[in-house]
Amino acid sequence: MNFEQARFNMVEQQIRPWEVLDPEVLGLLFEVKRELFVPGPHKALAFADMEIPIGHGEAMMQPKVEARILQELAVRPEETVYEVGTGSGYLTALLGRRAKHVTSAEIHDDLHAGAAANLARAGIANVTLLRGDSARAPLGGTDFDVIVITGSTPELPRAFLDRLNPGGRLFAVVGDAPVMKAVVVERGAGGSFRRTEVFETILKPLVNAQAPARFRF
Repeated sequence: MNFEQARFNMVEQQIRPWEVLDPEVLGLLFEVKRELFVPGPHKALAFADMEIPIGHGEAMMQPKVEARILQELAVRPEETVYEVGTGSGYLTALLGRRAKHVTSAEIHDDLHAGAAANLARAGIANVTLLRGDSARAPLGGTDFDVIVITGSTPELPRAFLDRLNPGGRLFAVVGDAPVMKAVVVERGAGGSFRRTEVFETILKPLVNAQAPARFRF
């Protein structure tokens, strides 16, 4: 398989048509080798417009969704990032190439270990990997400039917003299937929040995601 040709086709046929035009984001997709993060049995699907299974019912997101996340968040070199759900480590690596430092939490032991190996293979060193459940709040006590939640959540826990620095941005997919919205929430200097819906998608819920109280008869 010609990985470089497949990577080029992915960018031109999937990423650009999905309104990802930021040259820095497009450059990262060539720089960070996606095939290094795809499980062996699915390596030939590394650049396909689909989710790729990685175990435990989890999956790598479609490349166009990962690219839109990067573009919408516009991470800067001096910023710190928190990621909920490391998965294979691919989005972690992309974020790491843009940010000062990335902290990423994964609930599954084997995915945590696999992501560490993938990131080392790709030469990504500015990442701290945490093992644990971060579906309802970041682990630890640090605040961040950017927070990325890589699984859907029926409602967005306030704990994530409280851990954003002023000027910070959060990405999440919020709602229940079949209606889910990808949103970016920005924190203003005075503590106010502005929420923007950026696209529609369907994403597997986070393990232990916070659910709203449901009225029962």
